[in-house]
Amino acid sequence: MTIMQSAAASSPSKMLEGRLRARTATIGIIGLGYVGLPLARTFARRNLHVIGFDIDAEKVASLNEGTSYIRHIPGSAIAEIVDAGMFRATTDFAQMRSCDAVLICVPTPLTRHREPDLSYVVSTAEAIHPHLTSGQLVVLESTTYPGTTEEVLRPILELSGLKAGSDFFLAFSPEREDPGNQSFETATIPKVVGGEGEALRMACVLYDQIVPHTVPVSSCSTAEAVKLTENIFRAVNIALVNELKVVYERMGIDIWEVIEAAKSKPFGFMPFYPSAGLGGHCIPIDPFYLTWKAREFDLSTRFVELAGEVNAAMPAYVVDRLAFSLDQRFRKAVNGARVLVVGLAYKKNVDDMRESPAFKVIELLERRGSLVEYHDPLIPEIRPTREHAEMTGRRSVVWSPLALASFDAAVIITDHDCINWQELVDNCPLVVDTRNATKDVRSNRQVIVKA
Repeated sequence: MTIMQSAAASSPSKMLEGRLRARTATIGIIGLGYVGLPLARTFARRNLHVIGFDIDAEKVASLNEGTSYIRHIPGSAIAEIVDAGMFRATTDFAQMRSCDAVLICVPTPLTRHREPDLSYVVSTAEAIHPHLTSGQLVVLESTTYPGTTEEVLRPILELSGLKAGSDFFLAFSPEREDPGNQSFETATIPKVVGGEGEALRMACVLYDQIVPHTVPVSSCSTAEAVKLTENIFRAVNIALVNELKVVYERMGIDIWEVIEAAKSKPFGFMPFYPSAGLGGHCIPIDPFYLTWKAREFDLSTRFVELAGEVNAAMPAYVVDRLAFSLDQRFRKAVNGARVLVVGLAYKKNVDDMRESPAFKVIELLERRGSLVEYHDPLIPEIRPTREHAEMTGRRSVVWSPLALASFDAAVIITDHDCINWQELVDNCPLVVDTRNATKDVRSNRQVIVKA
């Protein structure tokens, strides 16, 4: 072997690639929430050692004991990888020195002014750079605007004295988690990967170990744009059906019946469904990342912003429908009415309440003088939130015919499969349904109002 061949064989990329393909690499995952924890589990089940990093000591202790704090990830799944010695969690970021790849899965929320809040990404980068070592691969998975990886993350990491592209590898690969979706999980969803040169190749090698196939794109910015495009597509189409809902309701037409019939067309139509507003950590937030970044180029994203306005108006529309129905049916004002909000989670069958429209509905009802309580079997108590801290500690009310009958109205925000909708309709004098949850209710349907 020549000197040049020997150097190539021992180059950082070749060494990293060899460890990844041999499954001897250690993967560090920062942020053990709805994205990071499923990712950690997937790598560990593929026989790659995983160190999970989180600033929450209680979460770390829970995971190391083999228990889970996320409903759709059973404790047995965590215990399996902990007992096998493939996963451990820590708050000690110095242990990143022993990792071959470091994946960043931290939140990217909005500020109160609806601008990108990259404080979690920045603080994570600041925690990484003192421990960054030559030959490591760093991948950002957090959803963000095009340019974040190169413009925000890279300069902080290079404070280590190492340079991206020559000393370490830097890439972006957007998460594609869909909590509660039984048809797809991390291990079955293709992974988009963006980067340049060896960084892109190393990131593809990394994710090739756990997903059906990777989809390489030419840069981190392109991969960042892919994620925004996926979520903006959903936000715009949900806004469309939300607007149609309002129009068709005025015409006496049921939007749910329209969609059910329209989706029989085998081409040219994809069903989206109306709601009380957008929820979750992606779709209500991500469009604003693009609109903010577009201003840097003297551009406005009118279509995207209009969709945001339509979706943001839905909680008020629901409350207005409730107030109108109370007045028309019972000559009762919403001021002083006892209202039960059914479902606090942002989507069915999950315990994730981030950005749920239920909070805005509760806020609007209470502003108008309603006495509001909630029931959600998956969220027994409201955890602290950034925008509705005053609701922290409220508890889900007991579900019983007697309790339901004590309310003047119920508003269905989340259509959990475990809720008895017939019992709700049989006992509550007015049920405002934003999710078509009562579609199979057979009796007493006169109390139902769609919204």
